[in-house]
Parts: sequence; C-alpha cells; structure tokens
Amino acid sequence: MRGALVLLPAAFFAVFFAYPVATIVGRGLRTDAGWRPGRLGEVLARPEVLDVLWFTTWQALASTALTLLVALPGAYVFARFDFPGKQALRAVVTVPFVLPTVVVGTAFLALLGRGGLLDGLWGVRLDTTVWAILLAHVFFNYAVVVRTVGGLWAQLDPRQEEAARVLGASRLTAWRRVTLPALGPAVAAAALMVFLFTYTSFGVVVILGGPAYRTLEAEIYRQTAQLLDLPTAAVLTLVQFAAAAAVLAVHARTVRRRETALRLVDPAGTAHRPRGAGQWALLGGVLASIALLLVLPLGVLVARSLDASGGLGFYRALRSAEASGGTFVVPPLEAVRNSLEFAFAATAIAVTVGGLAAAALTRRAGRLVRGFDALLMLPLGVSAVTVGFGFLVALDEPPLDLRSSWILVPLAQALVGVPFVVRTMLPVLRAVDVRLREAAAVLGASPLRAWREVDLPMVRRALFVAAGFAFAVSLGEFGATVFIARADHPTLPVAVARLLGRPGELNYGQAMALSTILMAVCAVALLLLERVRTDRKGEF
Repeated sequence: MRGALVLLPAAFFAVFFAYPVATIVGRGLRTDAGWRPGRLGEVLARPEVLDVLWFTTWQALASTALTLLVALPGAYVFARFDFPGKQALRAVVTVPFVLPTVVVGTAFLALLGRGGLLDGLWGVRLDTTVWAILLAHVFFNYAVVVRTVGGLWAQLDPRQEEAARVLGASRLTAWRRVTLPALGPAVAAAALMVFLFTYTSFGVVVILGGPAYRTLEAEIYRQTAQLLDLPTAAVLTLVQFAAAAAVLAVHARTVRRRETALRLVDPAGTAHRPRGAGQWALLGGVLASIALLLVLPLGVLVARSLDASGGLGFYRALRSAEASGGTFVVPPLEAVRNSLEFAFAATAIAVTVGGLAAAALTRRAGRLVRGFDALLMLPLGVSAVTVGFGFLVALDEPPLDLRSSWILVPLAQALVGVPFVVRTMLPVLRAVDVRLREAAAVLGASPLRAWREVDLPMVRRALFVAAGFAFAVSLGEFGATVFIARADHPTLPVAVARLLGRPGELNYGQAMALSTILMAVCAVALLLLERVRTDRKGEF
C-alpha cells in the first residue's frame, strides 16, 4: 500500500523532471568522443564563476534571515490575533509571491531607483545595491513564512504554554521551551523554501542588481541564451542541483529528529483580539511593515497601469493584438483566460501527485521513501531555464512528443506546485496520532476507511491551502513557461515579459495593466479560498 502511493509521484518526477534535466546536462557534458567530466573542474576554476557562487550563497542566507526576522511577527499576528479584515489581508500578503519577477523588479526600481519614491523624498537610491535585492526577496517570500509557520501556530494549543507559565516559567521561557520546539518543523520548512527561492533568484537580481550582481540562475541564463555556452550552463546546473540536494538532505534529517505528534486544536479558538498596549503595538508594527514592504509596491503597479498619459487606454488596448505592435498574434487579454485554464489543470496535477507523495511519506517506510521527501523539493532548486529547455529537447519524440500539446505548460507549472502541496500537507499528516489509526484498524476499518475517517478530517483544510498555493504559483510561473508557451497561448507572466521587452510607452503601460489584472485575479482567488474554508482543522 505504502509503496503503491509512491509509484505515481516517482513516475511523474522521473519523466517530467529527471529526464529533461538529464538530457540538457548530458548535451552539455558529452561530445561525439564521449563524456567530458573534466569540464566540471575547468568551469569551477574560473574566478568569475567562484564570485557568482559566493554571491549566490551569501545573499540567499541573508535574504532568508531577513525574511524570517520580518515575517515571524506577522505569522504570530495572523495566528493568534483576531482583527477586522484579517482574511482579506492574508490574501493580500500572498499576492506578491505569485507575481512575475520582472514586474516586481520594475516596481521596486520605481521605488528605490533613480527618480523613484526614495530618491524624490530624500535623495536616496538603492538600485544596483544588494539592499534592493534583499528587500525584494522579503517582498516575495513574506507569505511563505506567514502561511507556513502561522498555519501551524494557529493550531497549537495555547494552554500548553499557559501551563508552563503557571509552573513558574517566564513568557519568553515558556515560548522557547514549549511553542518553539513545536514550531520547529514549520520554521525549518519555511526557511528552506525561502532559501531555495532566493538561491535561484533571477529577475530581481538582473533588474535591481545590475551587471555587478549575478546569481547562479542569472548566470545559467546568460551562458545559455546569450553566450550559447551549453557546457558551462550544464556545469552550473549541476552545482545548483548539488547544493539544493545537500540543503534538502540536511533539512529532512533535522525535521525527522524534531517532529513529534502535536496536539492540534481548532484555530478559531486560539485567536483573540489584541490585549494591552504591547499587543496593539505589535499588530500596528506588523500592519505598517506590510503596508511599506508589500502594499506600496503593489500600489506602484496600479498607478503605472493608470498613468495619466494613458489612463484606462492601456486596458482597452489589451483587447487588440495590433495595439501591441506585433508582439502577439492574439489579443494580450487572451493571456488571462490561458493562465486560468493552465493554472486549474496544473493545480489538479499537483494536488494529485503531491497528495499521494505526502500520504506515502507520512508512513516513513524505509530509506528510499525518506529520501524521496527531499527529492520532491528539487524542482525548486534547479534552474527553470534548464527545465524549460529540457522540455523542448527531451519531449519531442513519440510516445512523449508533447511540444505541440497544451498540457506541456500545466506539467511544467505542476512541477513547482507539487513541493508546496507536499510541504503543506506533510506536517499535518505526521501530526496525526498514529494511535488513532491503530484504534480504527482494531475496530475493523480498512486502511482506506481509516484514512477517510481519521486523517481526512484533520487534513482537509491543509488540502485547501495546498491547492491554493499550487494555483497561485501556477499563475505566476515564468522561468520554464516562457520557453514552452505557444505564441497563440501566452500566459500572463509571459505576456508581461514580452511587453516589457518592447520599446514604447503603450507596451510598458499594457505590461503594467496585465500585471494589475494578474494581481487582482490572485487576490480574488486567495480571498475566496480564505472565505470558503470554514473547516479550521488541518492547516499546519
């Protein structure tokens, strides 16, 4: 039974991830005379490559630490405080995570660059500095920490911490010895995701960092698309792959040692209105940070789409392919429908594959299954450029000739969505007391009925969260989609990138208008997700 659950996820990743990536890497390291492993040493000995590796690593560590520092108070506020507009605000903080990097980079450039808000008010510019990159990474990943850590925090029984205080522990000691160990797996999962996203950062670094800063992802793109140096790109892909695998292996070992059966309660009963000046000040500080770091850049997008010289004309122009100056063969507005269709299909694939994988990993049967936990996260640490090119090169012959099929885009998007499904559902499934399953089995329940009666009620909300994340990530996926989306079926991020790459005020305005539409669609989808999830059990 447990082995059968692994079959579909393993086959999915073998065919649509391992095979395309291996094909591209093989073409870079193999010649007519055979394999050339010596290229690894040749490339890694270059000083410029070492500089890229060093910058990639330390900026990812700095971005992760800064994101945790800023977002953990937000996770506590969303978990423990009840205030008007909480559901809407939760959706708002998730929107930045799914926006295309090129759009966010441009918005932050307007805030931090020449002639931007800081430059106009105080004469301060942060573009072409590492601080602009770090702030943009916090903008992207704030929601990862809030939803990953805050979801579990809301379900921890506060009476456990209160009991420690009754026994004489201070508030800080009780939190450190009771709550923090329980939150450990969620914090580790959030830190891992943030590290992987910032380690593979591309659009933000290129736009805000300028030529002085390059991550591995940016260098892989430069070597592949600009210099046509596939051997160097293959070596860098292997380095990125190895680094991601090492981090995931350490994370998996750490999480297994710290996981315990948690006492989860209904989160509706753990939230309360802020009490006292300290809690109100904390709420105010979190709201202020959200306004400055998240809402202000989004406001810039809306303002740019409603520029005085264009007004609503930017939105009207989206209905005509001719208005884009030959950039599209279909009206740009078609990208909205395409993105929704692809996202729904990708979500169905990701929830099916990720749900089966999480159920199998819950049992922790053997080293192979435990190692599969880390392998499922690898698509987040491998260059999207490599995956996109791999799809085009590898999936071009029967029975896997999918280059002309519409399913290719949802498959690429699902690769990124599956890790979110697994990381969302796995801690909750592992938190279910195994004795409940054993009791159901003693009473004569089959494994399927035991799962339906015991596990499903507790993980139902986690399943909704997983689907919401997969849907949102699919809407904003850009790295691989840009290579495989057909000209007559562009997605919203691809359409935005194409418009930004064309000169002219009209193209730029249309790009901002499409970005605003993407932001609105994501906000509505996430808000509806918050409202329909009346069952408060199971979110970790």
